[in-house]
Amino acid sequence: MIEPVLFAMLIVMAIAVAKLRDLFAAAMLTGIFSLLSAGLFTLMDAVDVAYTEAAVGAGISTVLFLGALSLTNKEERQQKTRILPFIVVLLTGGALMYGTLDMPHYGDPNAPIHQHVGPDYIHDAPHDFEGIPNVVTPVLGSWRGYDTFGETTVVFTAAVGVMLLLGRRRKRGEK
Repeated sequence: MIEPVLFAMLIVMAIAVAKLRDLFAAAMLTGIFSLLSAGLFTLMDAVDVAYTEAAVGAGISTVLFLGALSLTNKEERQQKTRILPFIVVLLTGGALMYGTLDMPHYGDPNAPIHQHVGPDYIHDAPHDFEGIPNVVTPVLGSWRGYDTFGETTVVFTAAVGVMLLLGRRRKRGEK
C-alpha cells in the first residue's frame, strides 16, 4: 500500500524540480527523488537496483550537481516557453503507458518471467556455480555479465564526462 504513496511523492518531486529556478534547491530535490526511487525499488524486491540508485542517483549525482553549481550561476535564466518539447514528452509518455497495457500485473505468478527464466536460474545456479551462496551473484556476474559490464561502462563514462566538464577552467570574465 505504500508504493502508490511513494510514486505520488516522486511525481510531486519531479514537478517541484521542473518548477524551481533555484538550482541548489533543484539539486537537493533530485537527491531526494533518487532516495524515494531507491525506497520504491526496495519495496519491489529490486534491492540491487535500489543500492545503485541510492549510491549513484542520490550520492554521486548530487555531489556532481553541487560541483557543477559551483561553476555556474545560482539561478536559472528564464527561457522562452516552447511547446514542442512538451508535446514530445506527452506523446512519448502516452506511448510508454499504452505499451504497458499488455504487460502482466505486478507480482503476477503467471507472468512469463516466472514461467521460464526465473525457474531456470533457480534450478541451474547451484549446479553451474558450486560454492556460490545465492542466485543473484551468478545471474549478475555470469549469465547477465555483459549487461552488468555495459551498465558499469555507462556509469564510468558518465563520471569521466562530468569530471572533464567540471575540470575545465573558466575564461576570464566568464560567470
